[in-house]
Amino acid sequence: MDTTTLIGFLAGGLTTASFLPQVVKTARTRSARDLSGTMLLVFLAGLALWTWYGVQVGSAPIIAANVITIGLVGAILVMKVKFRDRECDCVLEHDAP
Repeated sequence: MDTTTLIGFLAGGLTTASFLPQVVKTARTRSARDLSGTMLLVFLAGLALWTWYGVQVGSAPIIAANVITIGLVGAILVMKVKFRDRECDCVLEHDAP
């Protein structure tokens, strides 16, 4: 493996790993309230396009990093939908004036 490819895998690995703490926190707290669904969807679209680009230019680091990050962002989106009922800003009866 040449140095350029190694740097690509290292860069992709680090940026992909940066999403892991958010996935873990979202799973532990069972809340994705503070994460914008729009941002996640736009980010996911960008990742898909980067993956497509990586396939077109034959870049394994770009493909690998983006496919893995798609999985992580997808997991957060699934949790955001799954946990949304728990994130109601409703006024509970006993909290009402």
